[in-house]
This record gives sequence, structure tokens and C-alpha cells, in this order.
Amino acid sequence: MTQNRRQFLGTIGKAGIAATGIAALAACTKKNKSAVADTAYDNQAETQAGQMTYREDNLTHEKVSLLGYGMMRLPTQNGEIDQEEVNRLVDYALEHGVNYFDTSPAYCRGLSERSTGIALSRHPRDSYFIATKLSNFSPETQSHDASLEMFRYSLHELQTDYIDYYLLHSIGGSIEDFHRRYVDNGIIDELLKLREEGKIRHLGFSFHGKKEVFDEILATHEQYHWDFVQIQLNYLDWDFADEMSRSNVDGSYLYAELQKRGIQSVIMEPLLGGRLAGVPQFVARQMKERRPDKSIASWAFRFAGTPEGVLTVLSGMTYMEHLRDNLLSYSPLEPITEDENLFLTDNIAKELYSMENIPCNDCKYCMPCPYGLDIPAIFTHYNKCKNEGTLPVNPDNKEYRKLRRNYLIGIDRAVPRLRQADHCVGCNKCSPHCPQQINIPAEMRKIDRFVDQLKRDTDR
Repeated sequence: MTQNRRQFLGTIGKAGIAATGIAALAACTKKNKSAVADTAYDNQAETQAGQMTYREDNLTHEKVSLLGYGMMRLPTQNGEIDQEEVNRLVDYALEHGVNYFDTSPAYCRGLSERSTGIALSRHPRDSYFIATKLSNFSPETQSHDASLEMFRYSLHELQTDYIDYYLLHSIGGSIEDFHRRYVDNGIIDELLKLREEGKIRHLGFSFHGKKEVFDEILATHEQYHWDFVQIQLNYLDWDFADEMSRSNVDGSYLYAELQKRGIQSVIMEPLLGGRLAGVPQFVARQMKERRPDKSIASWAFRFAGTPEGVLTVLSGMTYMEHLRDNLLSYSPLEPITEDENLFLTDNIAKELYSMENIPCNDCKYCMPCPYGLDIPAIFTHYNKCKNEGTLPVNPDNKEYRKLRRNYLIGIDRAVPRLRQADHCVGCNKCSPHCPQQINIPAEMRKIDRFVDQLKRDTDR
């Protein structure tokens, strides 16, 4: 662990992430109200406009909303982005003070930028900030000309002539990958020129990966003058990221290193893809005892938004219920207290870490699988049963037969049989795209063996 949990408040101060070759990496979300499970959303209060907490950008001194809108999980209807609903959500967000909108050429089958552009262009350009990315993952997009064309296409789709916050997308796997995608092709020099011209107002990168790669790229700060960096930070990853995966870095380390250089942080995965909003019931009860009228998610958002060096916290809000709840967390922000920080990092995080879930955030970067597997849904069902204590792992348990039956019925309902783990051939097309560095074929083999054993246990 990189930093004592009790040093958190001392670190943070007092204040209270052109369709490309990987266009299908991240799908949007079907409009399904059953996904909203937190009872705190019942009779939900509505935030009054004018209450949003803002952070000042170090470079321009502009006020950026602490809540940023992640345009990655947009609502859909009949398999297509529901533009009318996107417009309604964006309008409501702007009305209630949200002014930072984050997208990518890779999101929503390559259509997020277009949808975002349609929604935002109905409002004055100086009323919002746009963040998008150079998502040149595929080799055919990594040349100088192809990368520059991706930037130009983003301008077109977003209906703007400049980008407020431009990111090198998801770096950290290896320094060789960083050089191949951005340095050797000369595109980083092009982006620096575009920043000088005002076509890019802030230049940064989003990070998923290894500590040594982060350190080496951050060492280029004197050369490139990074304006901001997007990192994964939440109360579980604050101290346990590198223990859950050797290819991840504790949020406390990432944040502290950026603070040393005066670089502001943009926060992604405050909820770990929803995992910190759907915590096990025994964990949720502890949170509800302390704040019975607040949602489980609000704990994670308050934690992520408390550090003074955080510029904005991104949330992929598919439903109005989620938007309203997050607005309540930041309008205004009630900073995490020292006692609450210890409760989250010394108690809740330890309990969640000890459960050893598959660290899938349902970002869908692994999709589509060339063999049709629904990778995130397989992991989600497994984690859900584990969190609820209903995973049939002990044949001597008197409830084993019932739990076994429920798991097998549940996986068939959640994932069509032809898309389940037993159809994984181990091609490993998925793992290189996983921000959490999950060995997906290995996890699929484990789940396949687990399910196969359950099917064999017909005499229990």
C-alpha cells in the first residue's frame, strides 16, 4: 500500500475518460428501469439549481463542475441511442450546473461523440466544456495522418471548432505502446501545436496500467506540460488497486504524484462500474445506519470529490434517477469527514477486498467477443451471487441444492447459453483492451469449470 489510509485527509486538504477499428469497444445501456435498485431513489428529492460545487481550473481559472457527465453509457431504445432522452438528460444536467462532458470516438459503438454533439450544440458553446480522446487503439488508426484525422472527425461529430480537454486515451500498458501510438508517429508534436493554436485548450491523458509506466510518462511533464490527468480513484482503489491486480496502481499514489507536480486530476470509475453502488447487503446496512436518507452511491461520490486536487468526477449516468442522486452529492459537496474516511478505507474497503470479486467494471472495452460471449454479463452474474452470499460453493451447506439451482437458472436468464463461459476458446482478443488487466480467458475457464461442476452435482 502506498499511503496510510489515515493520511487521506492530510493529503486532500480541507475541501470539502470517426468510428475507429475499436468502435464497438464500449456499448451503451438499454433503457431498463429495473437497473435502478437503491431504495434511496424512491421519493427522490430534486436538487435546486445554483447549488453545484465548482473547482477552478489551474490554467484558465474557469469554474468546472465537480460532477462531470460521462457519455459512455447513454440510454438506448430498440438498439439505438435514444437521442431524445440524451437531450433531456443533458438539458437537466446543464440546468443544474454540470458543465463538463466526457466522450470518446470509441464509446457507444462509435456514436457517443455524435450524440453528445447533437445534445450540446443546442446550447451556447461557452456554457460547457467538452472532453474527448485520441482513441487510436487499432494499428490502422496509429499513423500520424490517421490519428490527426481522428481528432478532426471528433471536431465534426461534436459540432465544435475546439476541444476543451483532449486526452491520450488509456495509456499505461507499456511504454512501447505509448511511444507507438503517440511519439514515434509524431502526433504528440501535432497535438502540442494544436494546443498552441487553441484547437486544444488542455492536453492530458487517461491512465490504466502499471506504476513504472505511469512514472515514466509523468516524467515527461517538463517536456509536454500535461494540463490534467484522468485516473481511477475510489475508496476501494485508494489502497487496494495494486493488491487486486498487479497491473493496477493505488489511487492514493496516482493522486499524490499528480499533486506533487501541480497537475489536476479528473476522476473516472468513482463507482467501479457500479460495483460500489451495488455493494453486498451487509455492507449497505452499515452505510444506511450512518446516512439512512442517502444512497449507497453517494458515499463513493463524496469520497472521490473531496480531494482538493480533483477537478471533476465523471459518472456515466444512463438514468435520470442517477443524475439527480449525483447532483445531490455535489450540490453542494459535503466533504468526507475523517471518521467517514476511516469507515470507508479501514472498514468497507477491507471487507470488499476480502471478497475477491472479479474486478470487472462493466466498461465493455472487451466487447465484442469474436465468439459471441457476453463477457461483462458473465462476470456480473458471478460477482452478484458472491456479493449476496448465494454462490453455491459448499456442498455441505444445507442450502446448497437451492443455491445451485438458483445460480444455474440465473446464469441462463442473464446470458444466453451460446454466449456463456463454456464457449470461450481462449483467443485472448479481449484481455489487451481491459483497463483492469483481467486475464479474461483464465477467469472464463474458472467459471466454466465452476458451472460444469454445478451441473454434475445432480445427486445433491
